[in-house]
Amino acid sequence: MKAFLLAAGLGTRLRPLTEHVPKCLVTVGGVALLDIWLDALAKAGVDHVLVNTHHHADQVTAHVAARSTGPTVTLSYEPELLGSAGTLRANRDFVAGEDEFLAINADNLTDFDLGRLVDAHRAHRAADPDTVATLTVFRAPDPTRCGIVELSAGEVRGFEEKPRTPRSDLANAGIYAFAPAALDHIPPDAPADIGYHLLPRLVAAPGRVRAIRLDGFFIDIGTPDALERARREWRGTS
Repeated sequence: MKAFLLAAGLGTRLRPLTEHVPKCLVTVGGVALLDIWLDALAKAGVDHVLVNTHHHADQVTAHVAARSTGPTVTLSYEPELLGSAGTLRANRDFVAGEDEFLAINADNLTDFDLGRLVDAHRAHRAADPDTVATLTVFRAPDPTRCGIVELSAGEVRGFEEKPRTPRSDLANAGIYAFAPAALDHIPPDAPADIGYHLLPRLVAAPGRVRAIRLDGFFIDIGTPDALERARREWRGTS
């Protein structure tokens, strides 16, 4: 199985730390976020990961080259950021012929078992072949800062990125399983974002998108306060 690890962001909210290091190489518990995710993906049965790069790309290249364990990593440098969905679209050949693949925002941190997402997505596809995406959701303390999901019996019936008036507090965790057919719905213009441009198109047709609840530890490491909390509370994965 293959996965995209979306790691090219500038990390502007974490400055000045990210002026000198890419956000995916920020450490929690002495381990870079990139390594935490690569190890979790390997545990879930992923054997090949595409990591997109941009900000301090040379550091990411050197870090990946120094790893001695799987999975295999392909780096995709973006001279100009393509957006999360734009990266999927530009590298769709990477997942050609796959039944499913994962896509993950590398600046999140969780002890959630990715194998559960894979199993859930396969079960959803077996029950309804029209299902093209399964996303993970969590209860957001501030829904206006997240992509908000309207869920009914496990099916995503509505989705809005950072709504002014949220209809629920169930938020997109940025950890996805997709069928390659989902990529057909990414608009052709770059940059394109999964939350703003892809998910609303998928949700517009009934039955395409399912969700499962993310349990355990989860945090979006987007600010210095969030990073401090992660470093204080993170206990790693078992």
